[in-house]
Amino acid sequence: MLSLFYCDHYHFPLPPGHKFPLAKYRMLREELSGDCRFHLQPASLAERNAILRVHSADYVDGFLDGSLDPLAMRRIGFPWSRELVARTLGSVGSTLLATRAAMQGGFGGTLAGGTHHAYKNEGSGFCVFNDLAIAIAAVRVEWDITRAAVIDLDVHQGDGTASIFAGDPDVFTLSLHGERNFPFRKQSSTLDIPLPDGTGDEEYLLALQNALPQVWEFGPQIVFFQSGVDGLQTDRLGRLALTKEGLVQRDITVISQICQAGLPLVITLGGGYSDPIEETVKAHAQTFRTAAKIYVTDLDQPNSLR
Repeated sequence: MLSLFYCDHYHFPLPPGHKFPLAKYRMLREELSGDCRFHLQPASLAERNAILRVHSADYVDGFLDGSLDPLAMRRIGFPWSRELVARTLGSVGSTLLATRAAMQGGFGGTLAGGTHHAYKNEGSGFCVFNDLAIAIAAVRVEWDITRAAVIDLDVHQGDGTASIFAGDPDVFTLSLHGERNFPFRKQSSTLDIPLPDGTGDEEYLLALQNALPQVWEFGPQIVFFQSGVDGLQTDRLGRLALTKEGLVQRDITVISQICQAGLPLVITLGGGYSDPIEETVKAHAQTFRTAAKIYVTDLDQPNSLR
C-alpha cells in the first residue's frame, strides 16, 4: 500500500473565473479514494522553521501575517487570505510527510505540491513556498542524506527550484519544459531540455530517455518527481502535444528506473489545466496508478492500472 497525503481539506477562496484549477485536488483524492493500493492521509501544517531552511524570514513572515507587498501577491497569482496561508502550509506539510514515507518505505506521494516557481525571497506562478526545496532541506537535516535529484516534468520550467539550488553540487535539477512557455525568463537547472511548441510523444520520450542517465550518474540518494500533467495536448496552458498514452509512458520510464535503482521516491503534483478538468484529474490519477503497478506487488487488485 502506497502512502499518499492530501491537503484539499484546507480550502481557500478565489475570485470568480480564476484560472487556478482548485477543484482538481479534491477530485483527485476522490478518484483515488476507492483504490485499496493507496493509504490516503490528511496533511498537517508545515512548521515555520522547516520553511526557513529555504526561504528568507522577511518573505515567510510577510506571507504568513498578510503584510506581503500586494505586488508580491500579484506575482504569486492569489489574493491573500488566512485560508490561503493554511492551504499553503498544508501543501508543504503534505510533501514533508510524503518525504518521510519515502525515507521509511521507499515511496511517498502528495496530491498537492510541486510548487517549483517559488524562489527564496518571492513566489510566482501560483507557488508560494518551494515544497521540493523544503523537503530536500529536511532530509539533509533529519536523515543521512546529502545528494538529491529533482526530475521536473511540468511543462513550465522549475525556475524557482533551479535558482534555489544554483551552485549546490549535491542537488541535480532536471527540467523538461516548453521553451516558449512561462516562465519567460528561465533559470539554469543542472540539465535543461527546452522543447518546441507542439512536441509530441516520440520526441518527448526520446529527450527524457537521453536525459535520465545523467541523473543516475550523479548518484542521488533520493529523487523528487514533479509530475505535472500540463504537457497534455488538451491543456489550455501547455502548448505541447502529449497524448494520454505518452504521459503514461513518461511515468513508467521515470518511476520504473527509480524503483530499479532502489532509491526513495517522492511524487508531487504540478500543473494541469485541461478543459474539461476531468482530463487533468485522470492524468494525475494515472501517475499514481502507474506507481502502484510498479511498487505494489502480490495483491489481488480489482482496480488495476487503467
